Amino acid sequence: MDLIKKLTGKNPDEYEGVAKSLVDNSDVNLFAKLVKQDDFLFDFVKNNVANRIKKAVNQDNYLNLLNFLDNYSPSYDSVIAECLYNFGGIEILPAMKEIFVNGNVEKKAYALKYFSFVPREYVEELLPLIRQTAVSEFEPLSINSIEVLSKMNDEIFKTEALQKLNSEDEFEQYNGVKYLVAFKALDVLPQILQVMKKSSLSENIASEIPYLVPVEDLIKTDDGVLVLCNIVSAIPEIIPPSAVIDYNLFSIFEDLYLNNLSSSSAVLLRLAQVKFAELTSNDEYLYDCDKNTKDEVFAINQLLVGIDSYKLKNLLYDELYDESEFVFFAVDFVDEAEELEALLDTKNPTLILKVLLKLKDKQMLTQSHKDIASKNIGENELKQYIEAL
Repeated sequence: MDLIKKLTGKNPDEYEGVAKSLVDNSDVNLFAKLVKQDDFLFDFVKNNVANRIKKAVNQDNYLNLLNFLDNYSPSYDSVIAECLYNFGGIEILPAMKEIFVNGNVEKKAYALKYFSFVPREYVEELLPLIRQTAVSEFEPLSINSIEVLSKMNDEIFKTEALQKLNSEDEFEQYNGVKYLVAFKALDVLPQILQVMKKSSLSENIASEIPYLVPVEDLIKTDDGVLVLCNIVSAIPEIIPPSAVIDYNLFSIFEDLYLNNLSSSSAVLLRLAQVKFAELTSNDEYLYDCDKNTKDEVFAINQLLVGIDSYKLKNLLYDELYDESEFVFFAVDFVDEAEELEALLDTKNPTLILKVLLKLKDKQMLTQSHKDIASKNIGENELKQYIEAL
């Protein structure tokens, strides 16, 4: 651990020597310990370490990196692959193909990162096998495979992933979304959004979309605001609080309130007010977070506290109609029985059940409400559920 501290530290005399020794001596044990620290190091520290390793690699020692391939890390796969290609070029391609074909999943993942630097014609023969590893349960192997397929513009894999969006299995749809996002298939964003709107995994799907389109661009449309609603709703159960930094939510919320306030963005901001008040009022939610994340969450909460919730409520009431894509979020902030009762006149069973539960929570549920709901719902099971409320 002393060597890890030196390698990740600020003293050039220490980290340069450790990085050189790591590569020169092919110190597998030290590299394995470094990889185990991935979850405990800031990204900028891991980036520094990657650059230090890169500077320690030369024509005489680059092959020593092959001994590290049993210990996979997304923090160091690019630098290892880049060094192997820069110093070995296509001369080591046969060895890397052998590793890809017969190695364990960790080695395969590194080999694929190396293939991402290699011209298409040298790895084209491996395309059928890469399509198979693209759907591996080992996520790094899947991601690195799809990166190669994307760079090779492999329409076969893209078409297969797109077909998954039409599956009746929602988990298959979600896999299709993940594959297409990793493929950087920006042209299929409309299809992904349609799947998100209908899926019970909408929050999971929404969390993938910012890897395809920057959040700053997303919020220019109501569809993008809807994505953000699902993302905020998913914190911290599905999406970790650290995502507030990745998604730059402070600036997003500030800009929406000052420059782009509408009925849809009002829903998002009101949802965020409740969510961040909850995050900052319970230490349990931020217990495992680093200081930067905690500071950002509290800063966002302070920003949201300063926003007029009454103003937001007045605006979000414009989303209280059956066809609104924001109605499911807006209902949570409605207190008036009349507004809720009006929403019972719909054929959407999910909306009806949500309104009934809201009325019950407010102790305003009557038999008349249940009668209206039962009349608009055809399924017997749902009718029995309504009667049991």
